[in-house]
Amino acid sequence: MPQKPKHTPMMEQYLAIKEQYPDAFLFYRLGDFYELFNEDAINAAKILEITLTSRNKNADNPIPMCGVPYHAAKEYIRKLIDSGYKVAVCEQMEDPKTTKGMVKREVVQVLTPGTYMGEVNGDGKKNNYLVALEKQGSEYALAYTDIGTGETRVTLLENEDAVLNEIQSVQAKEVVVQSEAQYPVIETLETRLGIIISRQNGKIEDPILTVVLEDITELFCQDVLRLLISYLSHTQKRSLSHIQKAIRYKSDQFLKMDTYARRNLELTTSIRDQQKAGSLLWLIDRTKTAMGGRKLKQWLEKPLISEQAIRNRQLMVQSLLAHYFERMDIAQALSSVYDLERLVAKISFGNVNGRDLIQLQRSLEQLPVLRQILEATGDSIWEATLKQMAEMPEVVALINQAIVEDPPILITDGNIIKDGYNEKLDQYRDAMTNGKKWIASLQQSEREKTGIRTLKIGFNRVFGYYIEVSKANVPNLPEGLYDRKQTLTNAERFITPELKEKEQIILEAEEKSATLEYELFLEIRDQVKKHSKQLQLLAKCISELDVYQSFAEISEEKHYVQPEISSQTKTIHIVNGRHPVVEEVLGKEKYIANNLIMDEQNDILLITGPNMSGKSTYMRQLALIVILAQIGCNVPAEQAELPIFDQIFTRIGAADDLYSGQSTFMVEMVETNQALQYATDRSLILFDEIGRGTATFDGMALAEAIIRYLHGSGKGKMLFSTHYHELTVLEHELSALRNVHVGAIEQNGELVFLHKIMNGPADKSYGLHVAKLAGMPDALLVEAKRILERLESNEKAPLVTDDSQQLSLFSASQMDMNEKQIINEITDFSLENNSPLQVMNQVNDWKQLLKKK
Repeated sequence: MPQKPKHTPMMEQYLAIKEQYPDAFLFYRLGDFYELFNEDAINAAKILEITLTSRNKNADNPIPMCGVPYHAAKEYIRKLIDSGYKVAVCEQMEDPKTTKGMVKREVVQVLTPGTYMGEVNGDGKKNNYLVALEKQGSEYALAYTDIGTGETRVTLLENEDAVLNEIQSVQAKEVVVQSEAQYPVIETLETRLGIIISRQNGKIEDPILTVVLEDITELFCQDVLRLLISYLSHTQKRSLSHIQKAIRYKSDQFLKMDTYARRNLELTTSIRDQQKAGSLLWLIDRTKTAMGGRKLKQWLEKPLISEQAIRNRQLMVQSLLAHYFERMDIAQALSSVYDLERLVAKISFGNVNGRDLIQLQRSLEQLPVLRQILEATGDSIWEATLKQMAEMPEVVALINQAIVEDPPILITDGNIIKDGYNEKLDQYRDAMTNGKKWIASLQQSEREKTGIRTLKIGFNRVFGYYIEVSKANVPNLPEGLYDRKQTLTNAERFITPELKEKEQIILEAEEKSATLEYELFLEIRDQVKKHSKQLQLLAKCISELDVYQSFAEISEEKHYVQPEISSQTKTIHIVNGRHPVVEEVLGKEKYIANNLIMDEQNDILLITGPNMSGKSTYMRQLALIVILAQIGCNVPAEQAELPIFDQIFTRIGAADDLYSGQSTFMVEMVETNQALQYATDRSLILFDEIGRGTATFDGMALAEAIIRYLHGSGKGKMLFSTHYHELTVLEHELSALRNVHVGAIEQNGELVFLHKIMNGPADKSYGLHVAKLAGMPDALLVEAKRILERLESNEKAPLVTDDSQQLSLFSASQMDMNEKQIINEITDFSLENNSPLQVMNQVNDWKQLLKKK
């Protein structure tokens, strides 16, 4: 058997620790660096773009190695976390100076994508949720927490689709399951969604469970929360006292939107680049605090269905709209409030520093200001908020008395506690100050005594304080005046008993001062920690107030109106409604507003009109108005009367599901089926061009069958846009269906979109006109028109171009494969789902095919 290579005691220690954390990069502390070895080093060097070296370079098998400075490690760790990896931080648990043999080392924390407390991709307005999942029979229990804020929630879900939807809704990057768990959804999460699956072996009874489980009675919910807290306890290895009691929720307490709907409606990210810009959140986010930004995103992802809760939010917004100057003062005060939720978490974790406490003090100093402003409105709606926004003068006073205005980042370096806070500390500081004054005075007197003007008193950590005299002046010293300490090339260094005595006083004062400051800071932190629950309640109030002022600001600026909402009506009555994001991009003066009216008897609007005319925008517009109304915000319209919807289903735009290998048409059918299966009488369904992903007759048959299936089914309201004009005759047969179309006119042979919704069906499709707008070749358009005329007249005769009976470019008998391909692609090509650049590239491809003829 080959012998195992021998390792040094240090490498033996490293390998033993690494074995306990095989799925994490091990940051192993060596002096002023965190070192990584073997595969960790090779992989980290690539990801972090740092130099890869090796240990024992002259050995037969040198050990790959790389490292990062401990003071800069935070940024390197963040980069690894953002890339989806885990990092185990291994610290020296003993002072190497006073330890014989190997220094004891332990992993003090495991940082993971779901437990990272820093900003998520640099955005403080994003939550970072860690999810725990368990399965019993066909039911799932799901819990999640943001360790940076302490917010914790738990729910029960009936199937795998609901699990996937909920995990994507909270945008979790990491899901914890029990070590032996093998159910299918785990593989889906890993392979399709790229979410990290972490396995927890056993459950730990952390003291915080008493708080977390306080309001949770269901055993299955308790089990999944134990799993969640066990993983946190195992990885974080410190107090979890800031974790809040879990809130039990049901998915049917909120307006349901599956992953497809949230994506299609671009609620928090745009479809094109998955960034916030271009989304509804981007438009309406006028929050002043990170807490408010996170709260707004949570509300947008889970709109309300309780009429009373919606009305309460509307009252808050109307109050701030009615008090302009008070609202401006609130916004200004909120701009000085820091992230209280994450400050509480840092206090609990022991990560807080002096600057964090100063931020806390300055935030709390805004409380009296905010309370005074809300009281000045005279509106009773704020009474509950005022009761919860209790001032904390004792915390403000403590920090003000104890912490200097501009403290250092590190809490171990001293200079963090104010003079006058602690008598013993003041004594040490006096000793240091006077001792250094004495040193300066001694230097001056020794110069005068010896006549050597270049004599100086210096200090280093090896020899302490010393008197230094240049070699040239040493002969001028009286014999026996000083004790020789060290010889340098150009100077001699001396000491005296008196100097050593002062040195001991000064150094002892410096060392004891730094130690005492650290102890005092920990005491202050612990005193503040006692107010954690009160601070978390305050953070909740301030974050909600921030969202209300954001709603009021956007409503006033964009002229949004308060909608009339009711759970008792099924009537939609929107006057001059607008798509908020499109209006923002185009400009209010260019955007064409539209009415949308559906009474109790009208459940389906069949929308026809040319591509690019605005059908999809009209449909999305309704959904966004509904969502804004049900989060409590005003809506972009002159007048709006709406029912309260329980679900929104969408099928808008073409998109392949690359992860699961589903084609555009398969995605279309899956999204459509979600509505057919789960819609209720209070749902909103938006179907755009159903059936276009397959052959014409198949698509038309499917589209008509879907309309007939939903008509009279009592499944809410549906907007159905189509280019199948044959379907418009259904209005004569189906009583709950009404035709509308997007207006367009021809002027001098050119198509002009009116972007105005009109009653009745469109008179024709204008497909060739849209192709012309895209810049397709004239010869192609001429031939397409001839083919269209023949199809419409059912003409069977061969196509000719002139009296000479020459075959046309696209003669039915002579058309080559390239030309047939172009005709097919023109028929299926969707302009509204392609950018101008994509259209130009496609036209160029067609031109290249024609040149090959």
